[in-house]
Amino acid sequence: MNKISIPTEQLKIVIVGHVDHGKSTFVGRLFHDTGSLPEGKLEQLQRIAERRGVPFEWANLMDALQSERDQNITIDTAQIWFQTQKRQYVIIDAPGHKEFLKNMVTGAANAEAALLLIDANEGVQEQSRRHGYLLNLLGIRQIAVLVNKMDLQNYSQERFNELEREYRKFLQSIGVEPKQFVPIAAKHGDNIAAKSANMPWWNGPTVLEVLDGFKVSDLPSDQPLRFPIQDVYRFDERRILAGRVEAGTLKVGDRILFSPGNKASTVKTIERWNAPSRDVASAGESVGVTLTEQIFVERGSIASLETEAPYELTRFKARLFWLGRSPFRKGKLYKLKLATQEVDCEIDSIDRVIDSSTLETVSRREKEIFVGRNEVAELTIKTRRPVAFDAHSEIVSTGRFVVVDGFEVAGGGIVALDSYPKRTPDSLQKSDNIFWSQGKVTNVQRERRNGHPGLVVWLTGLSGSGKSSIATELERELFNLGKQAYVLDGDNIRHGLCSDLAFAPQDRRENIRRVGEVAKLFADAGLICITAFISPYRADRELVRSMVLDGRFIEIFVDAPLAICEQRDPKGLYAKARANEIKEFTGISAPYEAPENPELHLHTEQTSVSEAVAQILDYLHVHAEETEISI
Repeated sequence: MNKISIPTEQLKIVIVGHVDHGKSTFVGRLFHDTGSLPEGKLEQLQRIAERRGVPFEWANLMDALQSERDQNITIDTAQIWFQTQKRQYVIIDAPGHKEFLKNMVTGAANAEAALLLIDANEGVQEQSRRHGYLLNLLGIRQIAVLVNKMDLQNYSQERFNELEREYRKFLQSIGVEPKQFVPIAAKHGDNIAAKSANMPWWNGPTVLEVLDGFKVSDLPSDQPLRFPIQDVYRFDERRILAGRVEAGTLKVGDRILFSPGNKASTVKTIERWNAPSRDVASAGESVGVTLTEQIFVERGSIASLETEAPYELTRFKARLFWLGRSPFRKGKLYKLKLATQEVDCEIDSIDRVIDSSTLETVSRREKEIFVGRNEVAELTIKTRRPVAFDAHSEIVSTGRFVVVDGFEVAGGGIVALDSYPKRTPDSLQKSDNIFWSQGKVTNVQRERRNGHPGLVVWLTGLSGSGKSSIATELERELFNLGKQAYVLDGDNIRHGLCSDLAFAPQDRRENIRRVGEVAKLFADAGLICITAFISPYRADRELVRSMVLDGRFIEIFVDAPLAICEQRDPKGLYAKARANEIKEFTGISAPYEAPENPELHLHTEQTSVSEAVAQILDYLHVHAEETEISI
């Protein structure tokens, strides 16, 4: 077959299928039928097979191409490609779940479409369903299903229709609408590049026609800027921050923010390797940048425009596909990789575990909560330090991650959409002449002097649950033990610092943000800052947690039933709320989001103030004979 001219359009695809369902045979035949083989390669392999006295197999061709690619002989090490008259196709080579997951999530490959093979003889297997679920999880929506080895079923239309009904029903149950089902016999080339004479009943497209019908996605240049830093190079006096623009556009003169850490500077130059200099870089380009101010930035930071920053938190909701030999368990530390960030993480809570082949919810006893191999989980992940991310539905490249167990990629998934707190444009507008003042007294010196670290002890709960009573008694006990403690009370803050705020949701959020900043300063000064705030929204409390050093934020849920709180009603507020005299009152006309995993849970309907204080002191390991607090 004569070579066709090389088109400029390119589409990345992944080809998956159960073991022995014919993937290698299909790829080998595809290369041949599209004229994409290196010159003389087919004849060479046919001669080798003849010398060995064995029949030639198309799968051998795929193995040879793979070997040559690995040795960097004739095929580019970054891709295995074939072409049609319309476009060039790049096959994301993924021999197994783990490799595919790792390549897709870490950005080494971003497939836009998939071909999924099913053996007409063996039918739909568990692995077939898992592949479908995995493709859906990673956001690949252009999927065609190839029913292979039709020759082993005598090219039966009934068998093809049966498998199509079965697998289409499964895909639809997970929200996937396949573009096409095609009956093929890869070994003989049936319905790959040309219509098969063996299946006159088939009036649909060939595989190549299906591929050419897929759409090439536009690069996400119109999305918010996301520029993960891969490395920092130093040349003389210059520091070049190198990375790939994953989304948006980067220009000289842009004021950019680096997350996590919230350090900002202005782009001075954009550097390219062996390419003309330009002052703009768009999604898909790998470039280096220099800054006007030499701030400390390292690998893992994600650059964005100040007005469109990513989320920056220590908790996020996710959908995860687990492939590890050992289960994904609560209480164990793992390594999370998101873009170029690497951070220790653990399970915060698991909402649901799903069998990826049956889609049934897995039932386990409370003490046996884990995610097993080939299971999918809807869960919350907690990281040891803040991580910058986006919801996968908003920005793909910074909305997916992998989890490493030991030295192996054991799972991966996507960040689910939730009500995460996010910086607003006006919160970032500050003068270039404002700098953080660093004193000469260190945290270690303060801890030695005070006999304890600085902490934020955050009491949250409904009005009347006992927060203020516990806070003031805790402060007194700590003071008597020789500790430096101070209470920030909700009403007191409203008299001054937050006197300009009302009680609408946006005002409540700003109230908590300000309190969080003050509490952070108290903790930095080495004090035990005790706060007593309703703080009804989880996202707001998580924002404060992300402000404070790891392990120094202690969330305590002061829990009393609404009926008990109304019965106590120490300030008469519930009566006014019931009489509609107070708008937006938490528990009555405004929601309260209870902590999902607080450090301490106090049930004050059956616990006295002194007992509650004793529980807190026990948690902090503070006793009369001790001179230190350890957490």
